[in-house]
Amino acid sequence: MISYRYFLLPSVFVLAACSSVENRQDPLETMNRAVFEFNEKFDYYVFEPVAKGYKFITPDPLEMVIGNVFSNAGDVVNTANSVLQFKFADAAASATRVVINTTFGMGGIVDLASDISRVSDINISKRNEDFGQTLGFYGVGPGPYLVIPFWGPSSVRDAFGVMVDSSLFHPFWSIYPDFDFLTVRLPTAVGWSIDTRAQMLDIDKTLEEASLDKYEFVRDAYLQRRRSLVHDGNPPKEEQNGENGE
Repeated sequence: MISYRYFLLPSVFVLAACSSVENRQDPLETMNRAVFEFNEKFDYYVFEPVAKGYKFITPDPLEMVIGNVFSNAGDVVNTANSVLQFKFADAAASATRVVINTTFGMGGIVDLASDISRVSDINISKRNEDFGQTLGFYGVGPGPYLVIPFWGPSSVRDAFGVMVDSSLFHPFWSIYPDFDFLTVRLPTAVGWSIDTRAQMLDIDKTLEEASLDKYEFVRDAYLQRRRSLVHDGNPPKEEQNGENGE
C-alpha cells in the first residue's frame, strides 16, 4: 500500500487553510468514500504500526540508505518521462543523477548528486515526472478521481500511468523482468511502500486537523497537486479557479 500522505506532503501545509469546493471530477464519490474508509482502517491497524516498527528498529543511517536507493531508481522513471515530454534539460539532470549515484554513490546508497547540486552551480536536484504527467502533457485529461484499495488517491489517467511506469521504466520491476515476483519484486515493492509510509509519519497530525472532512481534503489536495505537476507549477488560470479539468 502507498499511503496518500506520499502524494500530499508537498502541498498539505498550503492546503490546510483552504476550504473544499464542489468537485466535478469525483462522480464516483460514494464508492471512493467507501474505499477511502477501508484504506484508513487498513492504515490505522496495519500499515502505520508496521511503518512505526520499521522506523523504530531501523537505524537512521540505514533508513537514509534505503530511501536513497529507492530514490535513485525513481530517477530512471523521471528521466524517461522527461524525454517523452521533451524536457531535455530535466532529462539530462535526472540521467546525471542516476549515473553519479549508481557509480560513485555505490548503487544509490549515497545521494552524491544532491550534495553536488547543493554546493555548486550545477542544477541536478531531484525532479518529479511520471507517465501520468506525460499523458497530461499531451492533453489527456485526468478522468474521474479514484481511490484505489491499498494505494490511495488517483485518477483514471494516473492509475494507468503507474502501470506504465512500473512495467516499462522502473528498474526494480521492468529492467529485470526475470526476477521472481514472490521472492524479489513483491518484497521490493512492499519495502518501498513501508519506507515511504515511515517518512510520512510526522504529518499525520496535520492531516487529521486540516479539515472536518478528511476525504474532501485529501481529494482536493491530490487533484490540485497533480494539476500543478502536469503544468510545472503554472496551471492555466481557468484551472486555478476550478472551471476546467486538465
